[in-house]
Amino acid sequence: MKWISPSDNEEGEERAAGFVLFRTRHHQRYYLLLRHRDGGHWAFPKGRLEGEEGELEAANRETLEETGIRHIRPIPGFRETSSYIVSRNGQQRSKTVAYFLAETAEFGVSLSAEHTDYQWLELAEAVATLTYGESQRILTKADAKLTVSSEREREECP
Repeated sequence: MKWISPSDNEEGEERAAGFVLFRTRHHQRYYLLLRHRDGGHWAFPKGRLEGEEGELEAANRETLEETGIRHIRPIPGFRETSSYIVSRNGQQRSKTVAYFLAETAEFGVSLSAEHTDYQWLELAEAVATLTYGESQRILTKADAKLTVSSEREREECP
């Protein structure tokens, strides 16, 4: 299947990328969820790749565009994908989104016109708020990675 950019009119598969973005406060993780204007679903910051940009470049750009958050620290070793069908101009296409895990110290969010609301939520509340099961699966895996990494760090500290 051919990969396409948003401006292509040919048949193919769309590629997008985003972040499971979290911040830590008082030793508790909070995950950022955005409510989309179209459909009202809750999800992570993400968007289609443009031109020749790579997945991490797109994830950074989209997060900045959708949230105004500039300072993001990707966590190595996490990449999960979600594939589904979208309708564009009356045509159905396959869309694959690559999600990465990233941390920020920023709290304030400046929403794009694509979104109507945002929330920083603890894991259980974030899982319950996410609209789609695929997003819930990805968040659960991201949190498990962070938990394992935290446990390893504590074991290594004397």
